[in-house]
Order: sequence, then structure tokens, then C-alpha cells
Amino acid sequence: MTRARRRFGKGLALALASSACLAASPALAQAPLAQAPAPLPGGVQGVAPQGVTQGPSPAPAPAEASLSLRAVLTSEAKPLRGGLTWRIYEDRPEGGKPVVLARSEEAQPTFRLPPGSYLANVTYGFVSTSKRVTLNSGALSDQLTVNAGALRLSGAVGEAKIPGGQLAFAVFVPIGNNPEGRLVRDGVKTGEVVRLPEGTYHVVSTWGDSNAIQRADLKVENGRLTDATLNHRAATVTLKLVASPGTEAFAGTAFSVLTPGGDTIREAIGAFPQVTLADGEYQLIARHDGKVYTQDFKVESGVDRDIEAIAKDP
Repeated sequence: MTRARRRFGKGLALALASSACLAASPALAQAPLAQAPAPLPGGVQGVAPQGVTQGPSPAPAPAEASLSLRAVLTSEAKPLRGGLTWRIYEDRPEGGKPVVLARSEEAQPTFRLPPGSYLANVTYGFVSTSKRVTLNSGALSDQLTVNAGALRLSGAVGEAKIPGGQLAFAVFVPIGNNPEGRLVRDGVKTGEVVRLPEGTYHVVSTWGDSNAIQRADLKVENGRLTDATLNHRAATVTLKLVASPGTEAFAGTAFSVLTPGGDTIREAIGAFPQVTLADGEYQLIARHDGKVYTQDFKVESGVDRDIEAIAKDP
């Protein structure tokens, strides 16, 4: 019993001694534990572990270069000021459909592009021109020459101008012996400027909506505006069915205008429809209330007049 008490007393003394050491060092007892660095977004640790190297920083994007363009009709001409459409394409030496990278309708555009090779294209009316350009760092100015002229059309009968709203023009490129080989543009109005490649064109002018048609072959020269007036030999006549010359016209009359060979040129319904016809001889047929009346007549170029069919039984 005495030996057990001695061991217990010795252990108690050691425990009390340890408590006394801790009490004597309060700073050690209250010191916080060191914290690990907080992770960055995405789970990446702020400090790389030992033995692990981080990847290289991404390479900076290549600097853009400046490409300024203008178009002229001849090498000595002033730059064109309107009517242009610009496109910048990828330069694909291996072929394939090019991709449009930029476009502009400004007269003298400036494009910002990475250094490299490109295809610059400009469209002026029906004319298109392309040029390969190579950009390095900095700025580049270039010029494209457009091989084009222009055509402006009008019509007349004798010395009198035909009102523009009564005319329509069609422009063709002749192929072989066919003057109307390929249609370039139809519905061209009087005074409208049509931009075309240099060459010879076949123009058809239609006055009204019957057979008053005039044709001409016209040459378009590079860098020049060609003004052309097509002279018609035709007149506008007013069709009437009357009981006697100079009296009031019957409403709701159906008219047909025929050539001497019997071909129908124009049909119309009304009291006094107007028809523009090429000069020549015609026959007028008027139908009213189940009855048919005829009248032969002649059209003289530039002479507008009334054509009366008399409603009387034969």
C-alpha cells in the first residue's frame, strides 16, 4: 500500500508541474494556428505547390493595321464620290468560296484588319473590280481603277421630249448576231444613270404599252457619260364610239386595235381610252350593247388626235 501511494503521489506532482508551465506561458497558449492560403476562383490555389510550375501567359493579340481605299474611273481621274460598295475577302490561294470579312458603302473607307493578305473588291453599278493587298503593321492606302462608263437615256418624238413617266428602257449585251443576247437591265427610267462596263449595248425604248418601240445600238466609253435620246415615230390617239362625229362618247365600250394583217395591238374598255401607237395604218373595232362597229384609221408620227367609230347600222 505504501508503494502504490508513492507512485500516485509522483504522477500527481508531474501533472501539477505541467499545468504550471502552461500557465506561465499564456502567449503560447493563445497563439492561433497558421491558415492556408485561400483558393482562387475555380479551385486554383493562390500559391503554387512546390515542384509545380504555372503555364506561360497567353500571347498578346496581333496589332491591327489600317487599310484605306479609293476608286477612280481612270488613273488620272478624281476619286469616285458615290455609288460604291466595298468588300474585303479572305485571300485563299488554295481556292474555295471567299469569306467576306468587312464591307462598306463609303466613298473612301478605312478598314482595321490584322496584318495579312486580303482581296479588296469594289462594285460600281454593273462593274466589279478586285485587287490583292498585303497588310503589315501600320497603315496602307491603295487605289482601284474601275473600267466603267455610264449611260443616260431619254426619248423624243420629233422635236418634243416624251414625258419620262411614259417611257421605259431595256439594256442588252449583244451576243453574236442576236442584238438582245443578254438582258443587263430593264425598267430603266428617263434620266437614270446606268453604270456599265465599257462596250456596245443594244437599247430598247418602249413608249406606252403597245407597239411604240424604238431601238438603238449605243457605245459606252470608259470614264465617260453617254447621253442618248431615242426618237420615236409614234403618236397617242384617243378611241371613241359616238353616234355622230363630235358627239359624246358611249361609256363601257370595248375597243380592239388591229393591224391590217389582223394582229391585235391593243385592247381597252371605256368611254375614251388613250393608246400610243407607232405610225402606220390600223383598224378599230368597237363593241357596245351587243353590236360591233369598225373604223379604219392612220397614225402619223407626232400627231395626237381622236379616232371616232360611228355607231350606226350598216
